[in-house]
Amino acid sequence: QVQLVESWGGSVQAGGSLRLSCAASGDTASNSCMGWFRQAPGKGREGVAHITRSGITSYADSVKGRFTPSRDNAKNTLYLQMNSLKPEDTARYYCAARNCYISDYNYWGQGTQVTVSS
Repeated sequence: QVQLVESWGGSVQAGGSLRLSCAASGDTASNSCMGWFRQAPGKGREGVAHITRSGITSYADSVKGRFTPSRDNAKNTLYLQMNSLKPEDTARYYCAARNCYISDYNYWGQGTQVTVSS
């Protein structure tokens, strides 16, 4: 089991920045592939960025060049640095964890709201 708690969402004007955090606890060693997802009202969940324990990253095209995931393995904490935010980035952001040998994320946090105003 893995427990995930996101924090540091908030409201910001377009062009601004936010840095989300996700504190992980439990069996993080067996579930060390992590990612950020988001869901806007009335829309499906979208994968935003992913990172392995060794730091290999992948991104959705919509955030490439603006968002950067990182992690501090000693602190079991995942981060998402979000720069040049746009109103269309407004969503609830979730962190997730999975075993790296399977494709589906099976541990999810409760999410943190990000609102970008124009």
